[in-house]
Amino acid sequence: MAEKQSSKAAATPTPHNRAKLGQIAPTVILPGDGERAEWAAQKFLKDAQIVSDVRKLKVFTGTYNSKPVTIMASGMGMPSAGIYIHELYNFYGVEKIIRTGTCGALQKEIAPGEMILAMSVSTDSNHAHQFELSGTFSPPADFELLKSAADFARSEKYKAHIGMVFSSDFFSAYNAKGEREWKAWAKMGALAQDMETYALYCAAAFAQKKALSILTATINLHTKKTTKNNDEAFIPMMLTALQLA
Repeated sequence: MAEKQSSKAAATPTPHNRAKLGQIAPTVILPGDGERAEWAAQKFLKDAQIVSDVRKLKVFTGTYNSKPVTIMASGMGMPSAGIYIHELYNFYGVEKIIRTGTCGALQKEIAPGEMILAMSVSTDSNHAHQFELSGTFSPPADFELLKSAADFARSEKYKAHIGMVFSSDFFSAYNAKGEREWKAWAKMGALAQDMETYALYCAAAFAQKKALSILTATINLHTKKTTKNNDEAFIPMMLTALQLA
C-alpha cells in the first residue's frame, strides 16, 4: 500500500492538474464549463480553495454539508474529459465522479430544464478502442449513485428522466449527417445526447470506481424549444449531485 501511495504521489501534480496529492476530494463534481464550475464552487462550497489552474481551468476544493468536495470542469468532448477523469481516478485517488452537464433532449416529452440521469450510455466514438475489447462496450452508471440521485430528485419534486443517453464526438447542430443521426438514436430509446458521459463511464469501469452523469436538457431537438442557459437553471442538477458526496 505504501508503495502504491508513493507512486501516486510521484505522478502528481500532472501536466494537466497542478493540485498536490490530498488536495482533490474523494468526490468530484464535473461540469463541462469552467465558468459553471467556478459559479458552483462559489455558490455551494464552504471555504472553497483553488488547488489548480492549468490552462485557466480552475479546480476548487471545499466542503458541502461538512464533506470534502472538489468541483472542476472537464472541457468539451471525450478526449478532454477522458484525460482529466483518468488522472482523477488513477493519480488522485478519487472514488466517485458526478458529471453535471448539458445535453440535447432526444425525446419529445423531455422539456428543456429537466434532468436526465444516465443509467447507461451508447456512443459513436472509438473511445473504448483503447481497452482492446472484442465487442461493443456499453457501460452503466453506478447503481447506488443512480438510485440516490433518483430518490433525492423525487423528494425535491425535480423532474428527472432515467435511461440511456448517447454520447457523440459531434455537436448535434454541426453534424454533417444532420437530423438522421440523433433521430436514429432517439428511435432506439436514447433520452439525450451529450459529448462526455461515455468517457466518464469507461474510465470508471477501467479504474473500478464510481460514476454518474446528471444532465440538464438545454434544448429539445424535436421541438427546438430551449431553456435559458443561465446558472439558475442548473441548481436542481447541482444540488442532486452534491447530495451524493
